[in-house]
Amino acid sequence: MLKASALYIVIIIALVIGLLCSSLIVAAYFYKIQYQKKFRYDRLANNLGSGINILLASTDTTYAAGKTFSLFNNEEDSVSIKRFFWGVYDIGAVEAYNQKDTLYKTFSFANTVDSTKWAALYLVDEDRPFSLSGKTTIRGDAYIPKAGVQEAYIDNKAYQGDKRLIIGTRHISEKKLPQLDADRLKQFEKYAGQNPVGDSALLKKDTVKISFLNPTRFVNFKKEVKTIQNIYLDGNVALFSDTTITIDSTAVLKNILIFARAIVVKNGFHGNCQLFATDSISIGRNCRFNYPACLGVLRFQPVIPKANTQARIAIGHHTVFGGLVFSYEKADNPLKPDISIGKHVKITGQVYSQGILELKDTTEVDGSVFTNLFYYKNTYTLFENYLINTTINSKALSPYYLTSDLVPVSTKKKKVLQWLEAN
Repeated sequence: MLKASALYIVIIIALVIGLLCSSLIVAAYFYKIQYQKKFRYDRLANNLGSGINILLASTDTTYAAGKTFSLFNNEEDSVSIKRFFWGVYDIGAVEAYNQKDTLYKTFSFANTVDSTKWAALYLVDEDRPFSLSGKTTIRGDAYIPKAGVQEAYIDNKAYQGDKRLIIGTRHISEKKLPQLDADRLKQFEKYAGQNPVGDSALLKKDTVKISFLNPTRFVNFKKEVKTIQNIYLDGNVALFSDTTITIDSTAVLKNILIFARAIVVKNGFHGNCQLFATDSISIGRNCRFNYPACLGVLRFQPVIPKANTQARIAIGHHTVFGGLVFSYEKADNPLKPDISIGKHVKITGQVYSQGILELKDTTEVDGSVFTNLFYYKNTYTLFENYLINTTINSKALSPYYLTSDLVPVSTKKKKVLQWLEAN
């Protein structure tokens, strides 16, 4: 006869077996949930990548208002795509979703460089040579006047550079610069002239970060002279002014746009933004603009003769800049736009001057320079088409550098420039 305690042993064994079986069922259920979640995530990630590739490859203008569709004509592979103007670049926003699961990415994108059009230097042919003095270096292909390039002795400086003068292939330039892209300029004209109402309370905060998935937040100062200081501005924000905006070194600006009549950046500013003015942009000393940044003076309306002023960009000494610096004036003006770059300034990217370009001693451009005319000023004299102690080196620019479709050396192929947000 079995003892009564045996019943307890059976019950305990049955309980242990039950717990083990329950654990196995729970583990299998949890594994199934995680597998399904991983499968959905991988599928959404693939759909997100497909949406990004569609946006990069397409020229469809309907994406500006946003567009939602199914990749495979079912309800499980839906994507939402949007592309909109953001200065010299474009912003893309892609969402892939399935029921309550959503993945998204926002990014800026730009164009690859056309190697057949790329050059370290493009100087318009005005039927005269240009001259080099001091330790000037031009490395890369160059489009120069038919009259050629020569050595010069200025400010007690003889030419001390490479005896080849231009370390690269020489081509004959045309009488005019290659033109900026008309479609991008029309977008600028429309965007800069919209005069939005704006949210004046936005800048009362010390930190403002607006997602590119949301509508653009505009701030319009109208005729109020404004100083941007002690604030962090990031993302989908555009500032407008009918007069002057001053940016203090205490401001941190990331990926925002600024449109004004005049823009002044104080000494020591660090940031990444795009600045556009109709009259002038003045950058102080020891500033740092991280790639991809942009400085541009644009005039779409003829200036009043009696109030005629010269469009101008001035970059102070010891500043580091990554991106595009350019000038554009739609109507003919006797006072050509002027870009002045100070001593010990390093620009990594491109300079496009529709008028005059002043390069001081020890200026370095790692990339490309397109200009109608060079100026060099000393205490007593102004020299035209002279370069002194200047470096222009297209070979120093990264082969992964992307440019705007605004400039004439871009291809139609687009790539992601910068990942901005992701989930």
